[in-house]
Amino acid sequence: MRAVPITVTALATALLLTACGGGDDSSSDDAKSKAPTSSAGAPAGSACDLAAQVGPVNAAPAAGDSGNVTVTLTNKGSDCTLDGFPTVELEADGAKAAVPADAAAAPQKLTLPAQGTTSFTITYVRGEDGGDKSLAAKTAKYGLPGASATESFEWSYGAVALKDGKTPDASVSGFQQAGD
Repeated sequence: MRAVPITVTALATALLLTACGGGDDSSSDDAKSKAPTSSAGAPAGSACDLAAQVGPVNAAPAAGDSGNVTVTLTNKGSDCTLDGFPTVELEADGAKAAVPADAAAAPQKLTLPAQGTTSFTITYVRGEDGGDKSLAAKTAKYGLPGASATESFEWSYGAVALKDGKTPDASVSGFQQAGD
């Protein structure tokens, strides 16, 4: 069995997001410059204060295998609503590729109570390392539906296969509420 490193220590230190919907960006430049915190301009009264953690991860061990990367969000503030799919983009040495939403899933509206948790999963097919039909992703960026700001984490799960030379052979699930 081949060991696959799972490094998410930087992200596991509680990322904060402060948006659940679209709207104008009312955050200050100071708030934007404090990594890993960002603001994403939610309408007044609908801002989410979320901590994020990557994991568990079921990394694809070899080309052609499928893997799953779960991102869990915990609401640190008052009730907020997530409506739609998270956005996910993979980046590699200047190349960017948007991960499509799971075609078999319908977007949903989820009200997340204070201290409530939700998660979404990035499912991907591992590509050939160094192959021309794969993206050697180094970073994954994700955002909340309608938000302009994103958060990122190191992608250490291998190259991602490309379906048509541009689109990752991957998908992102809708939000799944966790807990009671």
